[in-house]
Amino acid sequence: MTDPIRTRREGAILEITLDRPKANAIDLTTSRIMGEIFADFRDDPGLRVAILTGAGEKFFCAGWDLKAATDGDAVDGDYGVGGFGGLQELRDMKKPVIAAVNGICCGGGLELALSADIILAADHATFALPEIRSGTIADAASIKLPKRIPYHIAMELLLTGRWFDTTEALNWGLINHTYPAAELMAQAWDMARLLASGPPLVYAAIKDVVRDAENSKFQDTMNRITKRQLASIDRLYSSEDQLEGARAFTEKRDPVWKGS
Repeated sequence: MTDPIRTRREGAILEITLDRPKANAIDLTTSRIMGEIFADFRDDPGLRVAILTGAGEKFFCAGWDLKAATDGDAVDGDYGVGGFGGLQELRDMKKPVIAAVNGICCGGGLELALSADIILAADHATFALPEIRSGTIADAASIKLPKRIPYHIAMELLLTGRWFDTTEALNWGLINHTYPAAELMAQAWDMARLLASGPPLVYAAIKDVVRDAENSKFQDTMNRITKRQLASIDRLYSSEDQLEGARAFTEKRDPVWKGS
């Protein structure tokens, strides 16, 4: 039996590939492995960006493994650190994650993609939240989707479970870009290299501010920023990187970010 997850590291970038034929569905064991990988990525100071994709050309991820459920995996079982897929409930993830959707992306697979910061898709990719047809709820999507796209569109997708393509996904702003399948991973790596060259302390601060603002009033989050009550903001404002950014601007050169 082969490992359900493959990883490849290049410099500060980690590529994570879900490889569970035929549909790259996730069972409890796979979810726990993914959680360990994402936690290690989060905690490794040498890594700055992750790319998540699926093996093959047909499936990114079909979500929860219903066959495993019939064989004994409980839907409310131990998904491991980070919850389902290791990412959507992982605390303190302050680094950019790119989802490279290489094919069918449905159910928990779409919820997993929604946990990334940037979603790139092959032009043949399709999407759906079909949980309603199996008598269950797309729980994470029910929380996230109405905040990402218009409410009535989100509710239609959740209540009908219908399929939609990349054209519609782009139209609603659900994905960032679409590419021919043969170009997807090259484009994902180009994006990852661009992000890896950027300021990691600023990325951490941006993700913290976005998370804080999700359930706060504008002025409350602004007050926490100006009073340096967010740890990532306090670290950024006290960092060499912030001084380096100012020096590089005045010296008309590219900054050298050290993450400190």
